[in-house]
Formats: sequence, structure tokens, C-alpha cells
Amino acid sequence: MATNSNKKLVPEATDALEKFKYEVASEVGVTLKDGYNGDLSSKDAGRIGGNMVKKMIQQVENSMSK
Repeated sequence: MATNSNKKLVPEATDALEKFKYEVASEVGVTLKDGYNGDLSSKDAGRIGGNMVKKMIQQVENSMSK
């Protein structure tokens, strides 16, 4: 039986990450539904996740350079 190891280090950030996911999906042209998105292609899911990571890294780099 598979177990979910995706535990959030900061559970309070769940809502902000969810909002961020929808913003990034909109930017890359992927439409997400409220709730289950299991029919999303791996390519589209990767584009969303990859761009989320890219933006988070940019934000940290910008904050470190100030």
C-alpha cells in the first residue's frame, strides 16, 4: 500500500501554496478545476510545478540580494 510522504513543513502555508499553484497554472495556460485534477497530463503538471519552483527560487534570490 502506498503512503503519502508529502508532509508540509509549514501546514499554515497550505492555502498560500494552493493560491500560488492556481496563479502559476493560469500564467502557463493550464486550466485547473476546483478539487480533483487527476486527469491533468504529466506535462502540464510538470509545467506548473517547475514554474512554481522557479518563481520561489527567484523570490529567495531577490530577497538575499537586498
